[in-house]
Amino acid sequence: MLKTLRSYLFWTYERGSFHYDVMVTLILLFIFVSPHVINFRDRPVYNLPSQIMVQNDGTGSITYEVKAADVQQSLQHVSSNDPEKRMRRALRRLIEPIAGDVLIERYEPVAGADGQTTAYRVWAHR
Repeated sequence: MLKTLRSYLFWTYERGSFHYDVMVTLILLFIFVSPHVINFRDRPVYNLPSQIMVQNDGTGSITYEVKAADVQQSLQHVSSNDPEKRMRRALRRLIEPIAGDVLIERYEPVAGADGQTTAYRVWAHR
């Protein structure tokens, strides 16, 4: 019994033999069955904002419109004492997954019909 286990461990059986086929079958079972039985917690996490509108003005400057709720959520994950820098980092954090590395030139709040800020319009370029 010990000799058989040692042979399995060091993979000493000839290809096509019974024990070789048993080892290959066990490996394939592990590969295909274990993800359904074992929770590896390897699911991707997407923290993308719900919606961003992108407009290109033709001069290389791109305008993004980001929902205010997404900005508020992103502000919770950004730390800075300067409110202006904090807002720019939050906006950049939302835009970068879509546009890549961008430089934010300026931004302004967009007010809805009730006067509340519903979105932020951001001018940025690469």
